[in-house]
Amino acid sequence: MSVGQSAVYSVLSLVRRLLAPVPLGDQEAQVNPSRDVAAFWDITYQLLSVFFALALVGLVVYLLWEPGGNAFRRIGLDFTRFGGDLGRGILLAAVIGLPGLALYVIGRAMGITVAVVASPLDAAWWSIPLLVLSAIRAGLTEEVIFVAYLFDRLRRLGWTWWAIILSTAALRGAYHAYQGIGAIVGNFVMGVVFGWCYKRWGRIMPLVIAHTLLDVVAFVGYPLAAALWPGVFGPPPSPTPTL
Repeated sequence: MSVGQSAVYSVLSLVRRLLAPVPLGDQEAQVNPSRDVAAFWDITYQLLSVFFALALVGLVVYLLWEPGGNAFRRIGLDFTRFGGDLGRGILLAAVIGLPGLALYVIGRAMGITVAVVASPLDAAWWSIPLLVLSAIRAGLTEEVIFVAYLFDRLRRLGWTWWAIILSTAALRGAYHAYQGIGAIVGNFVMGVVFGWCYKRWGRIMPLVIAHTLLDVVAFVGYPLAAALWPGVFGPPPSPTPTL
């Protein structure tokens, strides 16, 4: 009902992009667009978007709760081992981030990845805190639902570990299909790595930290990257479909 629905629409968006007369590499996808030209309404709409997304995370944690237990501790979404979680999260962000950046550049060069506009180029003063909140939302939403919740439920249904890891990684790839073929491959690999780490560590916090760090760097650093390397990170010349 949440990420599954988004994955379906994301795949449909990719199909539309492939059928469009404009080549895939000449199209763009906006990740954190402004919601309104007026500051008050832009901030209000974006805060509400974060709130409702985190409400879904809260629902998932509630569904994982069992009498006499603590769902936060069971999935490792707490601060009892924050030092170790932070170290693992930073390491995981580096392991995923650098190859992911290279894959994006290769995908853009091959024309199989759309230009991802991660944040407005004319960012206002309120943009940075909202982008950080958006990164936290993405980290919690994807990791708690894709990994912690689905791993628990599919394991109870008798699925093997690798069946769970590969299927949730495929769902993660479909969730990002609107960004093009390269994003599907990159997020599938990320899903496999994150799934294996969760099985090994038994804690979701390092994955949330890693995902949040990756998105903070991508969102906040996008205007600088677009200015320094416009041919790779900048939006394509207008007009272009923004499906």
